[in-house]
Amino acid sequence: MNWFRQLAALIGFNLRSLPARRGSAAVAVVGVAGVVAVLVGVLSIGEGFRRVMTAAGSPDTAIILRGGADSEMTSVLTRDDVELVRNAPAVARANGEPLASPELFVLVDLPKRSTGTEANVPMRGVRKEAFAVRPEIKITEGKMFAWGTNEVIVGHSAQTQFKNTEVGTVLKFGQTRWNVVGVFEGKGGIAESEVWADAAVLAPAYHRGSSYQTVLVKLASGGSFQQFKDALTSDPRLNVKVERETDYYAAQSRGMRGLVMGLAAIVCSLMGLAAIFGALNTMYTAVSARSRDIATLEALGFGGGAVMISVMFEALVLALLGGIVGAAGAYLAFDGYRSATMNWQTFSQVAFAFKVTPSLMIGAILYALFIGLVGGFFPAIRAAKTPVALALRDR
Repeated sequence: MNWFRQLAALIGFNLRSLPARRGSAAVAVVGVAGVVAVLVGVLSIGEGFRRVMTAAGSPDTAIILRGGADSEMTSVLTRDDVELVRNAPAVARANGEPLASPELFVLVDLPKRSTGTEANVPMRGVRKEAFAVRPEIKITEGKMFAWGTNEVIVGHSAQTQFKNTEVGTVLKFGQTRWNVVGVFEGKGGIAESEVWADAAVLAPAYHRGSSYQTVLVKLASGGSFQQFKDALTSDPRLNVKVERETDYYAAQSRGMRGLVMGLAAIVCSLMGLAAIFGALNTMYTAVSARSRDIATLEALGFGGGAVMISVMFEALVLALLGGIVGAAGAYLAFDGYRSATMNWQTFSQVAFAFKVTPSLMIGAILYALFIGLVGGFFPAIRAAKTPVALALRDR
């Protein structure tokens, strides 16, 4: 109990003396806060991208591509393929019609609002079944395009990131003009990064004939996916790849998240190393400035172990303050910030919002504590092992 009282007294003494060393303490806090803010900011890109890729996905929805294709860009399905998929077992039906949406996928050029440079934006050709398979799609501005016309609707995220997407504008892709008549939302999912049109009008404009890229199918239940998949993959007339919609988009987000995680690891390792040196410098300065005080305490009977732990505790407190400040600053600066980046699977732009989650903030604060632990360790050893007589003669 005496040792714990000593430790509590030393910790209190160290913390009360912080205002006298506010300059060096502030340097340590700001250094750690900078590392944490950058870490959270970079990782929020990957989290935001993952969320937009999986936001509207459903486990009872399957996506069908040509066998061997890894994305819609490399997939081609004939009209016969589509009919076989539509009539497969376990497909949900509404009013006797299968809930299966054959879709076209092309890339069009639109200028970014931020830079004015051209970017590849997905344009999707759909049929009426698309809105039954994707019930989350809702018109929020303007109106739905008229079937059989050159009218299009634009996703909300695409409208925020790309020029010439306001209701009433005219888009020209190739030799075809398209009238923007509405804006839609889809629970923040990837569909909001797209431009939608009638597949029957889009196909001849891009010389697609009667083929499609994908078929999106609503299943009778989530548990019937395997039955549906087995029926298609065992049919000798078909060469298709069948995945749950959630799995398909989750796989597409892994590459981006891996890139972001690698970037975060490199940048924050270098910045963390600088912050550790800053913490070392701060704590060494603090120990040197109070060497006589520490020696006096040891002469009065305070143990070296308690001294060491009290110095490390001070370093952890400074790191914790830096972590909290950095995480809070990153949340205010980055959460909800909208941007667009390349989906390398389809070479198209995906508009998304940075997402700072509690788990990211907690992880970054733990990283800050690690910086404080390492930064305070060696100064704490020095404080505990400096001979009392030498410290008392100091100055």
